[in-house]
Amino acid sequence: MYYDIGNIKFINLKYMVRGVKMLAKQRFVLDTTAFTDTQLRDDFGEGSLSKTVDVLMDLIAKSRIKLNISCHMPPITYKEFSDYMARYECPNEIMVKAETWIVKKTPNRYDTKIPSEIFYEYVQDMRERMNKGMRISESSIWEAAVESMVMMSRGENKADIEAKVLGKAITDFRKRYRIALRKGTLDSAPDLDVLLLAKELGAGVVAADEGIKVWAERLGLRFLSAKSFPKMMEEYLQHYD
Repeated sequence: MYYDIGNIKFINLKYMVRGVKMLAKQRFVLDTTAFTDTQLRDDFGEGSLSKTVDVLMDLIAKSRIKLNISCHMPPITYKEFSDYMARYECPNEIMVKAETWIVKKTPNRYDTKIPSEIFYEYVQDMRERMNKGMRISESSIWEAAVESMVMMSRGENKADIEAKVLGKAITDFRKRYRIALRKGTLDSAPDLDVLLLAKELGAGVVAADEGIKVWAERLGLRFLSAKSFPKMMEEYLQHYD
């Protein structure tokens, strides 16, 4: 049985655990971007990453105790998150909260079943991206070569040509190549582990990564953006009592 409050659907189901009423369990698997998205810093941390993560950890803790919502991360993703926080010199007490309230679990990569159609689509997507990357490479080489030849015909020296043409060509190429091959797809082991663990647990996925969003939806997984997840927890907690 369900009932709606605003745009959020609640499960009107409770059960007893040692005499304590608890809501039906919900699980979410978090990507690193569930904490590091820049929009979150504006909404919850006044521009501060550490303050943002502190606020989110408190929400996760309250949701775990009151709402039976558990938040998970694959170990490889948690390491990516903790390394990122270390670079920003996050206070140790905040990371203690993360260790306490984030459940670390390696996905069962051998028994988790992924439809062959999904695998086919992924290979096809990567082939198209590699072909696009090749075209970008060829285009960048031709553009740099032509501009270098024009400058040489004007009598400019080699050092000036390298500084003005090659440096700019390499920078532009890296940007275009990165967008072509990485934007909107899975490009790392932590990303893949997030989806595999969510599939195994029947959990929702929380991220600010477009590639994770695309493939989570193709796998039929519930997806929440990084900025909407804490607002959802706040809404749940507001109506809990």
